Amino acid sequence: MRLQDEPDVPAQINIVPMIDVIFAILTFFIMSTLFLNRSEGLPVNLPKAATAKAQSSAAPITVTVDSAGDLSLNRQPVTLETLPVKVQELMGKNTEVVVIINADQSATHGQVVMVMDRVRQVKGAKLAIATQTP
Repeated sequence: MRLQDEPDVPAQINIVPMIDVIFAILTFFIMSTLFLNRSEGLPVNLPKAATAKAQSSAAPITVTVDSAGDLSLNRQPVTLETLPVKVQELMGKNTEVVVIINADQSATHGQVVMVMDRVRQVKGAKLAIATQTP
């Protein structure tokens, strides 16, 4: 008895699973890079943060905003208009200095943002907000 010869089926490479794997890897990299992008905003620490870190600086400059909205620079009264000039004077020949904003909890958000904006006008000034541990 003679069996029928099966027709020779040419060998094929199925690339559909490979395409699925490539799309899965591509999706993974796209999603992971979306989470790696950081907004380049102000480098500040949030108030009452349990993970707050101390800023390493030889002589930090402290700007205090009290509950009435009055400003002081290293415990000396200052106005919002003269703040950048005074910070620049305190920096001296330092190219970088940490300016710590010590804002009262009842100070308005707008006042603190105006202070941050004025300090950011000084080249080499890095901002930090003073926090308390809970």
